[in-house]
Amino acid sequence: MSSYIAAIDQGTTSTRFIVFDKSGRIVSTAQAEHEQIYPRAGWVEHDAEEIWRRTQEVIAEAMRLRGFRPQDLAAIGITNQRETTVVWNRNTGEPVSNAIVWQDTRVEDAVGEFSRDGGQDRFREKTGLPLATYFSGLKIRWILNHVPGAREQAKAGEVIFGTIDTFLVWKLTGGVNGGAHVSDVTNASRTQLMNLRTLDWDADMLEAFGIPRQMLPRICSSSEVYGSAQLDSIKGVAIAGILGDQQAAIVGQTCFQPGEAKNTYGTGCFLLMNTGSDPVISNSGLLTTVAYKIGSNPAQYALEGSIAIAGALVQWLRDNFGLIQKSSDIETLARTVDDNGGVYIVPAFSGLYAPYWKANARGVIAGLTRYATKGHLARAALEATAFQTREVVEAMEKDAHIKLEVLRADGGMVENNLLMQFQSDILNLPVVRPVSRAATTALGSAYAAGLAVGYFEDLHDLRSNWAADHTWIPQMSPQQRDDIYRLWKRAVAKSFDWTD
Repeated sequence: MSSYIAAIDQGTTSTRFIVFDKSGRIVSTAQAEHEQIYPRAGWVEHDAEEIWRRTQEVIAEAMRLRGFRPQDLAAIGITNQRETTVVWNRNTGEPVSNAIVWQDTRVEDAVGEFSRDGGQDRFREKTGLPLATYFSGLKIRWILNHVPGAREQAKAGEVIFGTIDTFLVWKLTGGVNGGAHVSDVTNASRTQLMNLRTLDWDADMLEAFGIPRQMLPRICSSSEVYGSAQLDSIKGVAIAGILGDQQAAIVGQTCFQPGEAKNTYGTGCFLLMNTGSDPVISNSGLLTTVAYKIGSNPAQYALEGSIAIAGALVQWLRDNFGLIQKSSDIETLARTVDDNGGVYIVPAFSGLYAPYWKANARGVIAGLTRYATKGHLARAALEATAFQTREVVEAMEKDAHIKLEVLRADGGMVENNLLMQFQSDILNLPVVRPVSRAATTALGSAYAAGLAVGYFEDLHDLRSNWAADHTWIPQMSPQQRDDIYRLWKRAVAKSFDWTD
């Protein structure tokens, strides 16, 4: 049997190729960034062809670093930024436009238009999702309405859609020469076009948004063989796992039991709780999504709280204000003060996501006095991520009727000990950082691929790989916790209804 398993981790800002051994340890990796394109305020785009070039580069580099041959890999999984929308010509392989990124808000008018007839939750029962700029369906509609000829070509089956996973699988397995046009249930569940219960494209949703069914990929499980790679560096290796990045983290963190939850601290912040084999429709502003589906086994569902701005707030202080030189400096600066000095930052740069879903909110800094220093701003930036996480946890416990006992944390920000301690304090819960945390999403998709080809036996096999690195225990008094959270809620209210 081949010795290793691998994953393509295609994120919002960069692409990685990571090779793991059977214990989940990284044995080779390569990473490359791609351009962030901002054509106008609120618009965020990527060049899908650039992402494909970076993907090829990092695969070749990671394989070269250790002298790996294709036969050294049992299978490859893919995890990806979700909702980001690519429409391309199946005959030429060329995108008809730049990809519209999940953060993009250009469909805000369409959200308002559909919400006027039935409210923001009119499609929630079918899709688990509120009407929002976040999801892929309205992005597809925008491309079909604004790119000349796109709608006619889509009806003719010449122009096809995919989230980034679909685009990469199609390219990897042959592209114009018979590439597989597929997506998995986790990514399909983020389009607002898939019926949560049938796990198929919903005819009523397609009609409502005016999207031809023939342009959509075939929906598959998260763990099966979709095709074989055609690139020389990995030629013949099975592409056998697909999971949207946050669902991949659930698998990487082995949250396989209802009530188990993980929070990924990255550009945004995404908290998912496994709710079992039945979807739980939220009444508290959360998303209902597919957590994973392993082969022919029943799909498992999750509640998700999506926070748009987490690590991006630190980047904003670094890039727009020069407050720090590199992101990791934020903890050092925040430790120059004992508390936030009454300063709160609500990073509603493109509206508020869960649990509010207020597209017209905008960012505010509240509680400023002459006493405030850059140290207080740094601390407020870190605390904003923890406060937002608490709001999501409270909504999640209310919807799922499950009391969270521990929070598993992963992503780049978990190296920040000050943030992790404050997160434990404000939640009044233990927060656990696993040994494998920097590549949890990639590991999850590699696990899915490994299960599909028999490299791993079952979910118990994966559980044996998980181990805790550090656990933070709450140290804050109940009175202090209540006082600072009350002021946070007051600051959030100040961000509401900023735009018309």
